[in-house]
Amino acid sequence: MRTIPGFKLRKLGNEYILVGESMELINFNKMITLNETAAFLWEQAESLSAKLDGFTPSDLCKPLCAEYDVAPEQAMTDVEATIHSWLDAGVIEA
Repeated sequence: MRTIPGFKLRKLGNEYILVGESMELINFNKMITLNETAAFLWEQAESLSAKLDGFTPSDLCKPLCAEYDVAPEQAMTDVEATIHSWLDAGVIEA
């Protein structure tokens, strides 16, 4: 999987949003909001997409466990749910 170029993570107050920075990515009917954990995962996914041209759920699970001191099984469940929501929103591609 990889992030779709042109989406940028922005912090507005205490919330995080993904913003499409080109006209073809802008959809004024929906805003993609992320909690702090999902924003952390997005940053990891974006970095891996740029460096390695992609990421796997396992690639995101490792830093999540280290950053938030969560069990690997729970981290994988959370990562998979987050990835599924990103695929549905159209901000990553398989």
